[in-house]
Amino acid sequence: MSKLVHAQWSSKMTFVLAAAGSAVGLGNIWKFPYMVGESGGAAFVLVYLLCIALIGLPILVAEWLIGRRGQENPINAMSELSRRGGHLPAWVLVGVSGVLGAFLILSFYSVIGGWSLSYTLGSITGTFSGQDADGVGGVFTGMLGSPATLLLWHTVFMVLVIGIVARGVTKGLEGAVRTMMPALVILMLVLVGYGMTTGHFGEALSFMFRPDWGAINGEVVLAAMGQAFFTLSLGMGIMMAYGSYLGEEVNLLGTARTVILLDTGIALLAGLAIFPIVFANGLDLDSGPGLIFVTLPLAFGNMTGGTLLGLMFFLLLTFAALTSAISLLEPVVEFVEERTPLSRVVATLVSGLAVWALGILALLSFNLLSEFLILGYNVFDLLDTFTSKILLPLTGLGAIVFVAWCLDRQSVAAELNLSGGSESLWLVVARYVAPLGVVAVFLHSLLG
Repeated sequence: MSKLVHAQWSSKMTFVLAAAGSAVGLGNIWKFPYMVGESGGAAFVLVYLLCIALIGLPILVAEWLIGRRGQENPINAMSELSRRGGHLPAWVLVGVSGVLGAFLILSFYSVIGGWSLSYTLGSITGTFSGQDADGVGGVFTGMLGSPATLLLWHTVFMVLVIGIVARGVTKGLEGAVRTMMPALVILMLVLVGYGMTTGHFGEALSFMFRPDWGAINGEVVLAAMGQAFFTLSLGMGIMMAYGSYLGEEVNLLGTARTVILLDTGIALLAGLAIFPIVFANGLDLDSGPGLIFVTLPLAFGNMTGGTLLGLMFFLLLTFAALTSAISLLEPVVEFVEERTPLSRVVATLVSGLAVWALGILALLSFNLLSEFLILGYNVFDLLDTFTSKILLPLTGLGAIVFVAWCLDRQSVAAELNLSGGSESLWLVVARYVAPLGVVAVFLHSLLG
């Protein structure tokens, strides 16, 4: 049931903060800095930025354009634009896969968000103070092994997300990002400032930015392409939903560049915040997700001022998780609100409860359902693998192909303020480079 009046962002800046907030998450705080260090430092950064320009930016713009033209949820928008242009009704599947992807991702992402909340409280209560490696590791494994603990924090996290999204675009989404994004940047800068006092900041700079051109190979390029795609929240229906709240006055290409700069800048700051602490404490760079939930808490628990630093770090992590989570719930809520008679609040409750229920199966994967496998995966890993390797690439690919090949070329050029050489460049990138890049990442992730 489509609403007569569609919500709009109150300003371009709040839209930029919301889009950047969606893009900034665990991938920025941990994965990006790690990949930079392991894949050639500055050389990897240059490859990544090139991939952002050739793959990330055009797909981001395509998803916003679909949302703005449709002025509805991703499914309705794809259906309406296909109908108007006389294209196959099957294009609606691009919207379906986007909304489904957001729903499935949030169900396990909220479990990790719950971990960050738990560790924020643990930092306040001194859980990690004076602990050795076995003690801190025991805290993490103990949390994973307790269904009641995981359920509590998963529930608290989802209550926060539902509470924010239920308030709507202006009061909910905008109010949250106006508070959390500046707070996230301030916390990051404070941690970077601390890193400068450790005596290992130069080592961190060298680790992240010293070019090692010999490390660049096909695997690294594919990794950079994958990171460029996933870091911008592409293929999840999020950017289509956010685009549906955009007015015609917003320059999509210029705004996309701003969001990309913010997203990449925060990822680089995360590295400058984390790695001085890692080097100063002789910690293991290859500890994977444990870097956040085992290795860093060990360092915080045994350093001067570590309680405060740990609290700031896990608050930072929680803010990053929340800004991503509210954006994941939004396309689902928008769809339910526009296709049913339900109010915004009830649509959010229904959608949020469904996500919460699936999340219970995901969190039980670490304990009671650890032996329950589907195609060799537990529920948590199955949700992660299916979305990241199949749904997201296919949705992003569908969006860019639809915009580049199905929508009227002149109208797209006019909407993006393109002419002459810039239009030709857009066509080459949008019709060939970006789709082929996504296909390469898709095949590599499936066959790799």
